[in-house]
Amino acid sequence: MAVLDNRSLNRATLARQLLLERADMKPLDAIAHLCGLQAQEAQEPFIGLWSRLRVFEPAALDGLLTGRSVVRTHLMRRTVHLVTAADVLAWRARHDPMLRQRVLGTYRRELDGVDLGELAAAARAVMADGVPRTMTQVADALAGRWPAPGRRALGEMAVAALVPMVQMPPRGLWRVKAGVRNTPLGPWLDQEPDAPAPPGTDPAGEALVRRYLAAYGPAASADLRAWCGLAGLPAAVAAVRGELVGFRDERGREMLDLPDAPRPDPGTPAPVRFLPAFDNAILGYHDRSRIIDDADRGLSVEGARVVLVDGRVSATWTVDAGAVTVSPRRGLTRTERGAVAEEGSRLALFLSDGGSDGVRIG
Repeated sequence: MAVLDNRSLNRATLARQLLLERADMKPLDAIAHLCGLQAQEAQEPFIGLWSRLRVFEPAALDGLLTGRSVVRTHLMRRTVHLVTAADVLAWRARHDPMLRQRVLGTYRRELDGVDLGELAAAARAVMADGVPRTMTQVADALAGRWPAPGRRALGEMAVAALVPMVQMPPRGLWRVKAGVRNTPLGPWLDQEPDAPAPPGTDPAGEALVRRYLAAYGPAASADLRAWCGLAGLPAAVAAVRGELVGFRDERGREMLDLPDAPRPDPGTPAPVRFLPAFDNAILGYHDRSRIIDDADRGLSVEGARVVLVDGRVSATWTVDAGAVTVSPRRGLTRTERGAVAEEGSRLALFLSDGGSDGVRIG
């Protein structure tokens, strides 16, 4: 197998993640291509799309949310993602066992003895009146029947695992601060999620393999598992393996990919990009060394917003008093500082609706 060095993997990642060159895509198409956007921080998807699309207006994403073309929901790794309606309907059943196991991983002792089928039915009955509820309100409605587990365990199991839910707007709209109100996914989209596949088949898993590689490849099977958190994927990988090509990375791991997906020359220049907290381009891998140094790996799980310079995490950034403040993690050349300042100025204008282009580089 041909060997792809770290820089080759980096440039492929940037190309697939729409970070090597801003894309002429509509936001809905970009969200679909990226297999969703990490969205537990409500405003971060706007930054992620701004950094990836040649033309992006926040009102466009607002319209997708209120128009129910995209939803905020628990999915990959039991974290909140912004995904298209079509994808959540197709993927939700495949994620159900993982969502339950992840909640049980935190609350197994509290939920010991609770029949999850009965809990799911009770939660659906609570939500059947069409009234949106917070997780606490759902838990309060269930606690009379199950007082022992505690409201937090009941609420998380019901809302984040047992009953497919949507976090309703105005949560997630541009510049809107709103708490989470949940409503069942099926009525919100006027369509129930696809039923689980028959035993021995995994069409959703096979589709996820292809979609993941299109947005993140080349990648190892461990990277795919780390991205979505699903079990049973080796069988899905084996089922589509004849469609894929293989490489090795510098550590000797097998890297799978779609044959016609972009793998740019490793010498391709990479522009400065400002990424939101918990960005896909970093969290989408088990081995993140293609884009972030091991010493900085903690930044990706701490919620730090980062700056890519020459394709790698090289700084963090914040917004303070209308200006973007950049804190380098390594020495930047004069040319790099100029490029960071230029892109940071554009970001400041975006975040301030044209009111400020201030940038400070530490």
